Amino acid sequence: MLKKVLHANAYALLFALAFAACKTSKPVSSTTQQQPGLAKSQGVYQYSNEDPTVKPFYSDRQGVIARNGVVASAHPDASRVGTEIMKAGGNAVDAAVAVQFALAVVYPAAGNIGGGGFMVFRDAKGNAYTLDFREKAPGKAHQNMYLDASGNVMQGLSISGHLASGVPGSVDGMVEAHKRFGKLSWAQVLQPAIDLAEKGVVLTEREANGLNRVKKDLMRINPGKSYFMKASQTPGDTTAWAKGDVLIQKDLAAVLRRIQDKGRAGFYEGETARLLVSEMEQGNGLISAEDLKNYHSVWRDPIKASYKEFSIITMPPTSSGGVALLQLLRFVEPYPLRRWGWNRDSTVQVMIEAERRVYADRAKFLGDPDFVKVPVGQLIDRAYLKHRWTDFSFAKATDSKAVKGGTIPGYESLETTHFSIVDREGNAVSITTTLNGGYGSRVVIGGGGFFMNNEMDDFSIKPGVPNMFGLIGNQANAIAPGKRMLSSMTPTIIEKDGKLFMVVGTPGGSTIITSVFQTILNVIEHGMTMQQSVNALKFHHQWLPDKTTFENGAFTDQTIRALQGRGYILEQLTNTLGRMDCVLVRPDGSYEGASDPRADNTAIGF
Repeated sequence: MLKKVLHANAYALLFALAFAACKTSKPVSSTTQQQPGLAKSQGVYQYSNEDPTVKPFYSDRQGVIARNGVVASAHPDASRVGTEIMKAGGNAVDAAVAVQFALAVVYPAAGNIGGGGFMVFRDAKGNAYTLDFREKAPGKAHQNMYLDASGNVMQGLSISGHLASGVPGSVDGMVEAHKRFGKLSWAQVLQPAIDLAEKGVVLTEREANGLNRVKKDLMRINPGKSYFMKASQTPGDTTAWAKGDVLIQKDLAAVLRRIQDKGRAGFYEGETARLLVSEMEQGNGLISAEDLKNYHSVWRDPIKASYKEFSIITMPPTSSGGVALLQLLRFVEPYPLRRWGWNRDSTVQVMIEAERRVYADRAKFLGDPDFVKVPVGQLIDRAYLKHRWTDFSFAKATDSKAVKGGTIPGYESLETTHFSIVDREGNAVSITTTLNGGYGSRVVIGGGGFFMNNEMDDFSIKPGVPNMFGLIGNQANAIAPGKRMLSSMTPTIIEKDGKLFMVVGTPGGSTIITSVFQTILNVIEHGMTMQQSVNALKFHHQWLPDKTTFENGAFTDQTIRALQGRGYILEQLTNTLGRMDCVLVRPDGSYEGASDPRADNTAIGF
């Protein structure tokens, strides 16, 4: 019966029948009997198929189990700093501030003081808060600043160089978070980052390769500077970085000391502000001293909504991630994903179709709520989502060209890193922070030694024109002075039965939302541990371009054939998706810290 209902597109009836129908009917999967799924064997999930060499995981990394606190971040030194702060009596927010500044030193590709981000915080009593420290457009920015006289986009201006940067928010955000919730002194949480900058960071192979990869850009955009260059034996020459080399950052240490001594004023005023503004003036950037003085992060009401028996606490706009995540979860909520199995054809199909519709809504409705009306409640309303689903059919893929943003009555249109921390009391922090692309705009502040962001590219620089991640935007996300650009960052905390359950997030540009979505489902629906969920191979669809990309091994041959037979365009990636850093509260009350094996991510607990 359910099969007929689905093929008739009666999605409203499906919602009404919900799981009662799912329990009495067979999965709508063309490969129900043949396609391998996950089977549990001694606590580890494996493919139960005829080929034992095929695995659903990127690696066999195990999670870190701890009882007093855990930090999962993009770099081992940053995770170590966070745990040491908690051992010294600090709480999760103290640790988060210390990790944020440590990442600015040890992970220059995305850790930053020249960027911005979002924080979701749930205290041990269950109170939830969200802090928006996203960058802003400078006061001299305007809607057509990246268009030529004919109205065409001037390629590259929003991605590299001085004109690509928005007003940074990371320092102000950390000051505000610490002021409201920190326990240790400001000086104490800043000191580890200063020590790392002064004494030097031992480069990982990945970071050495990254600095070598951007060397030509750094030299072109920063003439006369030697930041992040390794000196050779020949005076004035540079050579390649290698794993084990030590990177010392004296100018950055001096900036961090000013922030340590003067707090917010140590960055947005005085010598650091002078250096930043001077750099912008020399490179024809727009950020002014007035822009820096006027920047302030914003405490916003978190989005809190249900998925089955779970409560999702996530980031409101200017992040699009929270709205999109809840839409995705509620789109798939009526379906028996657990019984269908991990990455089986029907499971994947409903997830792709949900993603297609969600990214179309993102393009139409989402922007800075201080500038445009964002109908958050309507977008995550189940009745609205039911209506959005009426053109879905299991028989064939929906054509993205036929999918537009939904209709809401009364509505008028107008590289990144993540870390998750839980302390011994149960305070939890989920922070995603970014420079946007890897190493941001590639501009290094002279005398300051830190990278600036290229977040201006996250605006819709022209309606219908994709940004560097292929995302389409419209008027709601148009450039305006003082406006925050839309983001895909999705820091999220999940409760079960009113208690802390999971802290999750990732970098990845437009793939952030779908990676968080899959990681949550892997635990809730497919019974994986936190680390298995992070390890699990992933896929991504974002409406336009109309294709599904996937990590090598994420789909079996049977699933690929089934989806292609229904008209889905599949593209296997040569790289990977996500850099998850997550924490799960286990049934015995201990924590499982999970860090992504796809990079240098490390979880440390105690």
